Amino acid sequence: MKSTLPKSLHPLCGRAMLLHVLDALSLVYVDRAVVVVGHGAERVTKTLHEEAPPDLAIDFVEQHVGRGTGDAVSVALTAFPDDDLDDGDIVVLPGDTPLITPETLHELVEEHRRTDAAATVLTARLPDATGYGRVLRSKDSRVRRLVEERDATEAEREIAEVATSIYCFRRSLLAPALRRLSPENAQGEYHLTDVIGVLAEAGHRVSALTAEDPMETVGVNDRFQLAVAEAELRRRINSEWMKVGVTMVDPARTVVDAHAQLAADVVLQPNVMLQGRTVVGAGAVLGPDVRLVDCAVGEGARIETTVGYDAEIGPDAAVGPFAFLAQGSHVPEGFTTGPFYTATAGDDESV
Repeated sequence: MKSTLPKSLHPLCGRAMLLHVLDALSLVYVDRAVVVVGHGAERVTKTLHEEAPPDLAIDFVEQHVGRGTGDAVSVALTAFPDDDLDDGDIVVLPGDTPLITPETLHELVEEHRRTDAAATVLTARLPDATGYGRVLRSKDSRVRRLVEERDATEAEREIAEVATSIYCFRRSLLAPALRRLSPENAQGEYHLTDVIGVLAEAGHRVSALTAEDPMETVGVNDRFQLAVAEAELRRRINSEWMKVGVTMVDPARTVVDAHAQLAADVVLQPNVMLQGRTVVGAGAVLGPDVRLVDCAVGEGARIETTVGYDAEIGPDAAVGPFAFLAQGSHVPEGFTTGPFYTATAGDDESV
């Protein structure tokens, strides 16, 4: 199974969102991923080379002119040899859906193969479908076509089932269908959604899987949607840590990055932010009001009202309140800093 990822639509944090998508994809056991890049391609490829899942092979292709999602997938297919996996499947995801889970992607592929479909689209039912393409079904409930909102009639806009831009295609049928797309629409673009209609009209089966949790399918196109997605990611991350024995006094005011690592019996007081690749040892108590970026915290350490960057806090050390730990600084095992402490790299006073 192959995967292709059209570029993220969000300019503020596209690279970070795409990493979440790739993390989910890497657990579905795809052979490789092809990422379509455009503006800012060098920064995106650099970030993904450094931070993408190490066991996921990634190729990059550039869409020089943005002519729609259908064109993006056509560009992505140039990374696959013509004789490669003709009977295989290709999963297509947008780069701006950071909440998608491996479980849902796996279910999508299973449904696609179970129904022997030419294409399977992930759909969602939303109370407010504004901005999304609608799913049009025939009388026997089969997917007939997808229509973008700008091209939809008033009656079609009343449909609550929406297309999510996440698909599984049969490799041998995708390229021919893409060649039949036309830019004759409100945006003057080649829409990947039109491939569904092309395949259905040709007599091929098009299946659909409705996401149990519509939140997984939410895209990020503005700062409000970004805040919604970040809040849901925080909720998921915090929930998983609490299930394995981390205490969060106020989860709503606790931020733990996806790459941070916490040992058992860690206690996080309100207003704690653990960013980057921060590692916290067993029994440490952090907070309130602590922000650590790429720091290492030893077992049993206690940290209060402190900011630290790439610093090391030894086991059973007590730091703060109102402490600042500069990059490369080190608080030794068992050391008590006292209030208003400032540490820089190589400070003798901290030894």
